[in-house]
Amino acid sequence: MDISELLFELSKRDCIGNVREAADYAEEQLSRYADTKRVGGSIIGFVKGKADYTLLLDAHIDQVGMTVTNIDEEGFLTVAASGGIDIRALPSRTVTVHGKEKITAVFCSTPPHLASGETEYDDISKIKLDTMLGSKASETVSLGDYVTFQAKPCLLSGDAVTGRSFDDRAGVACLLKIAEELSGAELPVNVAFLLSDGEELGMRGAVTAAFNAEPNEAVAVDVSFGNGIGISPEECGKLGAGAMIGFAPTLDSGISARLVLLAENNGIKYQTEVMGGRTGTNADVISVSRSGVKTCTVSVPLRNMHTEAEVLRISDLNSVCDLLIKYILSGGVFNA
Repeated sequence: MDISELLFELSKRDCIGNVREAADYAEEQLSRYADTKRVGGSIIGFVKGKADYTLLLDAHIDQVGMTVTNIDEEGFLTVAASGGIDIRALPSRTVTVHGKEKITAVFCSTPPHLASGETEYDDISKIKLDTMLGSKASETVSLGDYVTFQAKPCLLSGDAVTGRSFDDRAGVACLLKIAEELSGAELPVNVAFLLSDGEELGMRGAVTAAFNAEPNEAVAVDVSFGNGIGISPEECGKLGAGAMIGFAPTLDSGISARLVLLAENNGIKYQTEVMGGRTGTNADVISVSRSGVKTCTVSVPLRNMHTEAEVLRISDLNSVCDLLIKYILSGGVFNA
């Protein structure tokens, strides 16, 4: 399947708490190429190689969203953020409430004619959700139900696309495409494909799943900040410039260097991402799993992170796939 089609299919589906649509779809795809199992809410697909050595690729399947904390008698909902939500973008946005049945609701917005100056929100609980169900809202919606953005993915100019939950369905799409491309190949090492849950809530899924998988080395595939208006070039990658290879004190410099070498030797577009400490990805917890795991990051530059209008370029996904396929076929740092 084309990677853009994979990304769109994943983006259309939700995965937060007990809402498992995207995870179920991803597991179905991964099971075509690997032996899969569930570890909590995470999914591990295992492909056996020649050596008794396991290289783990991780991408998180969960997404940011919200949780219903109050339902008033007029059908307005109060929600709490489940993950890092940019509340500046919420007023007037449509969302899906995953109640007894799915319903559409809208974040309230004060008309500019009636607003006294600019309205600034510093607390998501102040922006109510309108269900238009009135007093019957509680018949469909319960406290603790999940709320997700409703935007559909679509094409922009060239190979640019926009949609919700590209963080980190972009990484998941890459892992599924890599598994497909390597299907039937003789691999020098075992490969574990981890679609981890709970990253947006503190990397919870990667902690337990990495412990279960017992990898010798790992690469966390996630998104990172892409260039755009109001963002310093020193703090981001560039869309269309290829895979972002991570360098940090918490990452394995040997893996980083080998990824750069493979990219240069094979004409694969790449850029470096230098971090001064923690990476903010699952690499932070995988690297300290059990007695320690050599770990690196490979990321996709993304604009408008944690909104319903995230933007990336498909060419960057292809660069990530090409690079990691070469890395796996070279045996990682097993023989380095």
